[in-house]
Amino acid sequence: MSPPVRSVETSAQLPKTADVVILGGGIAGVAAAYELVKRGTSVVLIEKGVIAGEQSSRNWGWCRQQNRDQRELPLAQLALRIWENLNAELGEETGFRRTGLIYASSRQADIDTWEHWGVTARNLGTPTRMLSAAELSALLPGNSRTWLGGVLSPTDGRAEPELAVPALAKAAQKLGAAIVQNCAARELEISGGKISGVITEKGLIGCSSVLVAGGAWSGMFLRHHGLRFLQASVKSTSFYTVPAKAVTEGGVAMENVTFRRRLDGGYTIGLTGQGQLQISPWGLLQAGAFWPTFQVRRKGLTFGIGRQFFYGPESIRRWRADRVSPFEKVRILDPSPDHHLIERGISRLIAAYPGLAGIRPAQSWGGMVDCTPDAIPVISSVGARPGLYISGGFSGHGFGIGPAAGRLAADLIRGDAPCVDPAPFRYERMIDGTDLGKPGMM
Repeated sequence: MSPPVRSVETSAQLPKTADVVILGGGIAGVAAAYELVKRGTSVVLIEKGVIAGEQSSRNWGWCRQQNRDQRELPLAQLALRIWENLNAELGEETGFRRTGLIYASSRQADIDTWEHWGVTARNLGTPTRMLSAAELSALLPGNSRTWLGGVLSPTDGRAEPELAVPALAKAAQKLGAAIVQNCAARELEISGGKISGVITEKGLIGCSSVLVAGGAWSGMFLRHHGLRFLQASVKSTSFYTVPAKAVTEGGVAMENVTFRRRLDGGYTIGLTGQGQLQISPWGLLQAGAFWPTFQVRRKGLTFGIGRQFFYGPESIRRWRADRVSPFEKVRILDPSPDHHLIERGISRLIAAYPGLAGIRPAQSWGGMVDCTPDAIPVISSVGARPGLYISGGFSGHGFGIGPAAGRLAADLIRGDAPCVDPAPFRYERMIDGTDLGKPGMM
């Protein structure tokens, strides 16, 4: 079942032209639309389903710098600064609260990793503090576990995905952006080797720039145009609970369960490192590129074959611009949650917090987390296709860094000075022989 996303009005008509057309109504596309229209760039955002219908409303809602890959940390730092002011700037509730986040572990390897990461983070201006077992217990009242230690990131926070993305979309609309939902992009129009428009199921939109921000579907769209995009999806299960007593106002990541407080008094719960790798045709073809990542993450993975094999974003499909595309056949990617994981999440939470005995799930959902081999997103122009840009492959980090990713994408499209160094996010690393290696911090 989908999370209860706040609805966004859709444009009654498809605009004929725009400076930029954005494909995808998740946080990456919506944040880019907002940043572009603020600067006077005309924007049409098209979404095959509804705003935030897929992973942008199905994530945990963490807005963090803690444990980010060093290459991604400047983007995360900028995102927290943007999140801080969004409620006032948008005049809408995003759910963001700078509550701090805590990681706890009984494994020495985790403590060593966090200590090493903390040295780099503090040098880059991110406050993070190691916690002794006694300090951790004091910060986690009611927690029954005995911990070796932990880490506190006091300036990190949380937001509500089902509120935040629609809030950004509405703000973009107020400034003049057109948002057309239930409208799939079928193909790019290219004239003289450059982008000249987007062919949608409702007609052609002329433009000079296109941003592909379609989440798990970006790879399929790009492959249709002969562009390689290394992207693999892992099915996740998450849920939120009925309102319960407050044991934290922020978020807590333990070894096998993660939870954070919600505005409604419940908790959003996820299972750390747990997911299902669904076998797919394209997944098999790119297995070599993801092998190092698979070796690192395989412990928490299960495997399955389902509708994804034939109809999902990693299936091998052909279509024409004048025919129904795969994006119209699956308006919202809505995999079923794994109920045994929900039961496991509840039992682990209660084991750690006996005072929450009797807490129960209120709503659960499945989602598809799209990943790159190095777990770093692509936010970049595409050299071989002037006018084409990508914002995708966020590897489970997209919601938290979404506002900054949107700003960087807008900078690149407009040719403005980039807000952070864009080099780590360049598209060409996927095709020029760069050794992507293993993923860094997640």
